[in-house]
Amino acid sequence: MVFSSLEFIGIFLPIFFACYYIVPMRMKNAMLFIGSLVFYFVGTTDHLEHYILFLVSVITDFWLGIAMDRHPKWKKPLLISGILYHFGVLFAYKYMGFVAGEINSLIPGMDLVVKLVLPIGISFYTFQGVSYLIDVYRGTVPVEKSLLNYGVYITMFAQLIAGPIVTFDHVRRELHKRELKIKTILNGVGIFIFGLGLKVLLANPLGKLWGQLDAIGYDSISTIFAWVGIIAFSFQLYFDFFGYSLMAIGLGRMMGFELPQNFNHPYISRSMTEFWRRWHMTLGSWFREYVYIPLGGNRVGKVALVRNLFIVWMLTGIWHGAGYNFVLWGFSLWAILMIEKFFLLKYLDKWKIFSHLYMILLIPLSWAIFAIENMEDLGVFFTRLFPFFGQGPESLIGIDYLEPLQIYWPFLLAGLLFSTTLPYKLLERFKKNKVVVVVVLAAILGGSIYCMYMGYDDPFLYFRF
Repeated sequence: MVFSSLEFIGIFLPIFFACYYIVPMRMKNAMLFIGSLVFYFVGTTDHLEHYILFLVSVITDFWLGIAMDRHPKWKKPLLISGILYHFGVLFAYKYMGFVAGEINSLIPGMDLVVKLVLPIGISFYTFQGVSYLIDVYRGTVPVEKSLLNYGVYITMFAQLIAGPIVTFDHVRRELHKRELKIKTILNGVGIFIFGLGLKVLLANPLGKLWGQLDAIGYDSISTIFAWVGIIAFSFQLYFDFFGYSLMAIGLGRMMGFELPQNFNHPYISRSMTEFWRRWHMTLGSWFREYVYIPLGGNRVGKVALVRNLFIVWMLTGIWHGAGYNFVLWGFSLWAILMIEKFFLLKYLDKWKIFSHLYMILLIPLSWAIFAIENMEDLGVFFTRLFPFFGQGPESLIGIDYLEPLQIYWPFLLAGLLFSTTLPYKLLERFKKNKVVVVVVLAAILGGSIYCMYMGYDDPFLYFRF
């Protein structure tokens, strides 16, 4: 069950919130826990072992936290065992198939077969569980002695399957005591609808354009179509994940939780350094807090700093998926950030127009590496983006892009517009006019429901990670 589906909006949400608002405050955590378990169960009916694995992870983390609190001298072994458990399970499900395939290709006659389906949300709830154990070990958060409260923290359906990655400290107070105000609930409803619109009305159509290009084949497209396609994918990825994050934040407010911001207009960035302070902010915060700073952060020499950032970005790439393209993507980002840090950043900060042109080129190129998992196909695609290094100038004269542009140009234009701060400033200006707000939200909701009814309810891209 996904947020952008009729089942979720028309069945799950009304039933859940009717029960959630009716029960007294002391029972709301229980209601949220039950609702979240039902939500995850519906998504794992084809693989019930994933549901059991999820429950085991919740209970394991809770027990390890209690054990660390009661037996201080065993804190480190308990922490290590928890980390090994989490990343061992994540490795088995997410990377073992890839590793087995590589071993088969290297050793003649070897026929290792590993076919494990990736559990929904495992990358996200793994990071939340590990962050909790580390924080308890450090003493930065008190151990949670209520299994119900801890269960709500991990299972909360608003952020369970695709983030934002929420640390325990961020919601600890609200787990024990929170307020439900009409104004906050309505604000959450508005944020949810707006996020739904970005996903259904903008990301999904742009995804059709990229899918059309992918179906044709990278070796059969013109240079212009290649650039139009990867720009469409760049917008699709952003509004898909940004839309989901807004829906999660909106649902959180409807339940009395203030979930963290995950995006801050990343496409207006003037450097890749700035971009990664604005994109998937909770993932960046996680790596900074639990990997980069423990390695020494920037309080080390240049060589160690380069090493620390290399480790962070390689892990960032690998976290997103098992494939050489993700390794290359992480390495490329690290290389670009190093060039910026030691040379280019001072010029980008100085020259505004140049810095924006630089990012207009760099953002879609980085997402091309992210999007195309087959390395041979990736090489072919880059020869279409830069024909003089591959196919030749004949790629420039193709007209295969004309028909897609005639269909999708409004969505590309809207993607460009909503990547800036202008629409959001206009929304803030009209926020006090309740009639305008209601009309706009009703139009977005109506359009989204119609598209979902017609079958345009593509799954979220980040469900794959």
